[in-house]
Amino acid sequence: MTTAAVAASAHAEPHVELRGVGKRFGGVLALMGIDLTIERGSIHGLVGENGAGKSTLAKIVAGVHRADDGELWVGGRRVDYRSPRDALADGVTIITQEPTLVPHRSVLENVFLGIEDATAGVVDGRALRRRFSELVSQAQLELSPRALARTLRVADQQKVEILRAIARNADLVIMDEPTSSLTTDESERLFEVVRRLRERGATIIYVSHLLKEVLQLVDTVTVLRDGRLVRTTPASEETPERLVAAMLGRSMDLTFPEKIYPAVDAPVVLSVRRLSRPPSVEDVSFEIRAGEILGLAGLIGSGRSEVARAVFGADRRAEGTIEVGGKPARIRKPRDAVGAGVVMLPENRKSQGLFMLRSIADNMTLPHLGAVSRFGVVDSLRERRAVAELMERVDVRARGAGAKLITLSGGNQQKVLFAKWLFRPPRVFIADEPTRGVDVGAKRAIYELIRSLAEEGMAVLLISSEHQEVIGLAHRVLVMREGRVVAEFDEATMSEDAVLRAAFATEGSA
Repeated sequence: MTTAAVAASAHAEPHVELRGVGKRFGGVLALMGIDLTIERGSIHGLVGENGAGKSTLAKIVAGVHRADDGELWVGGRRVDYRSPRDALADGVTIITQEPTLVPHRSVLENVFLGIEDATAGVVDGRALRRRFSELVSQAQLELSPRALARTLRVADQQKVEILRAIARNADLVIMDEPTSSLTTDESERLFEVVRRLRERGATIIYVSHLLKEVLQLVDTVTVLRDGRLVRTTPASEETPERLVAAMLGRSMDLTFPEKIYPAVDAPVVLSVRRLSRPPSVEDVSFEIRAGEILGLAGLIGSGRSEVARAVFGADRRAEGTIEVGGKPARIRKPRDAVGAGVVMLPENRKSQGLFMLRSIADNMTLPHLGAVSRFGVVDSLRERRAVAELMERVDVRARGAGAKLITLSGGNQQKVLFAKWLFRPPRVFIADEPTRGVDVGAKRAIYELIRSLAEEGMAVLLISSEHQEVIGLAHRVLVMREGRVVAEFDEATMSEDAVLRAAFATEGSA
């Protein structure tokens, strides 16, 4: 049989079948009557808004959750996984959006955890290092085997997860938002790894909010909406616009909201001069006027987030001055920044911005308890009114203010983070990766919210790995490389090509 015939035969064989699968969490119906076949040796995409059921479906296949209704078939037999370990015994593994590494162990130890080479109970370090070298060469994902997991950037933690899946020789790999923290170049290399896995006969279930990315990579795409399967089609027959219409049940404009420019004589609200925090930030200066959105672009590691953290006082700056509203601001810690009217939406909402096990109300009011208290006791009525107004303003969709953050979709979690800092309108709003891990519907809502903040006269500093997002929202864009601002673009000179050239230091860039 020819290679092409083998491939065609493989694709005709179901690897996974879900028959009438349903799942409930308390009173919430997450999945209902899902009938889906995933062919062996294919890359199968799952798309839908946050809360549509994508991750729940993927986790049922991976043994993280058990279905309440229906049947799961893997490799031609009915299975009832009670844990991810059961699924792994069948060659099924999952790479989640949030890395699940052992923080105080090395990269090498995390990759081979539970499958080490050992003799008489003693781990053979030399054999593990040899296996690691072979694995890195195969996957083309460079990492130091000795680095501790807790010291890695999120992007590098994601690479460890991918290496761990490959090391276990899984023939069904589920990837849930695997590129959410990767650069464009790193994403392209990941795609090559995924394609090589498919060439070796592996099946990939690929969950992502990035519709163009999905269509670029997958063979087949399934759309979910409100826990129901809308349709499954070859990716070649889909477009981002068609997918959005299926996801939302209506068509939607994928473009950015119209830019409303500040007055030419608008006052400078934030002035940063010669900001340095070696080695990540060197001699950075900029100004933002009232009503202006200034974009900060560049590759991961270029110093974008470090600039934001230094301005907000989350990291101590070595040099530089900051003025807010024309007056010097002594910002040594985030509390100083908030007092000066500077707030920040952090890059990682779950570890840096929100208390996931607390309620919406708690998260919104915790930094402002004095405003909802009398004589040191929280005034419940005042708190409820304030929270209700904020939830309406940013369009948080939940059962109520008492819902825990962990039960909300990524988009609604992000909206709660916005609301937390809009309790008292700030003068400067720093948004670092404001749409990371949110669906297309929530993205559009966040874009409109950012524009509205600028319309109200705030100075907005926008940081994003998606260059289209920066260009689509910002009035001006600064590009950083190796800790320095290397280029500036206004509306007349701004383009994705120009920004990328500056970020990568290619010919013709600054």
